Amino acid sequence: EDVDIPSRRVLITGATGLLGRAVFKEFNENNWNAVGCGYRRAQPRFEQINLLDSIAVHDIIHDFQPHVIVHCAAERRPDIVESQPDAASQLNVAASANLAKEAAGVGAFLIYISTDYVFDGTSPPYKETDAPNPLNLYGKTKLEGEKAVLENSEETAILRIPVLYGEVERLEESAVTVMFDKVQFSNKSANMDHWQQRFPTNVKDVAAVCRQLAEKRMLDPSIKGTFHWSGNEQMTKYEMACAIADAFNLPSSHLRPITDSPVVGALRPKNAQLDCSKLEMLGIGQRTPFRAGIRESLWPFLVDKRWRQTVFH
Repeated sequence: EDVDIPSRRVLITGATGLLGRAVFKEFNENNWNAVGCGYRRAQPRFEQINLLDSIAVHDIIHDFQPHVIVHCAAERRPDIVESQPDAASQLNVAASANLAKEAAGVGAFLIYISTDYVFDGTSPPYKETDAPNPLNLYGKTKLEGEKAVLENSEETAILRIPVLYGEVERLEESAVTVMFDKVQFSNKSANMDHWQQRFPTNVKDVAAVCRQLAEKRMLDPSIKGTFHWSGNEQMTKYEMACAIADAFNLPSSHLRPITDSPVVGALRPKNAQLDCSKLEMLGIGQRTPFRAGIRESLWPFLVDKRWRQTVFH
């Protein structure tokens, strides 16, 4: 029998990553023909493409002819960017520029995923029109990536988002979920940053925004430019850790709030809160409450299995 393949085509880069997996799933489950590409972890589920290989990028885009490309692939770990600036610039800037050029070649709408770290965090909340001033090299490379995609394709949306969490394959995949071990092992005290204000955002919500943006765009070609999306619960890492403990009925007295600004690693903005009213006015967006989202993301990693049985059975 003929399988009915949806006529709307979307290509997702970084489809093996935390955000990319959620974006792929969101489009795939909502009547889009979705193709994901990745690099190290791609097979067998996704196409294996090195985004630095311009011929391979050209070929997949010209063969598949996507209507929409969601560019999730990036080096997003600020401390790694500082230590490997050339490799980070290749992926975050050069590969993004080339992708935009190829997208323009087939008339595809490109959604480039950017970051709240393009702002210095001194005067939140930030609108799309506010002047960026990144404090670290990660923020600088993502801002350069924004400029590069806009230079190569006018049919582009920049989507800036903050710290992400969601269904992880390993706890280290997210700066939020990586805290779970410190929360669970309450026999030793753990210092937690209580200085930087964050807005943890569920990848499912960002994926929904990408799909809604793509669908609006197919009806209205004026949908382009820069957009912000973010969770709306303001929390430090210490507060997130306490909320995680609370979600699983675990003790939090061993968690120690540290209110000084961190001295090691890449500089972080104190509060780069994003104003999301532009997307909200378009009727785009969804937000998962942090406690519900974090419980769903972390319960498979819970060490005390008895709790899992009482909650889920």
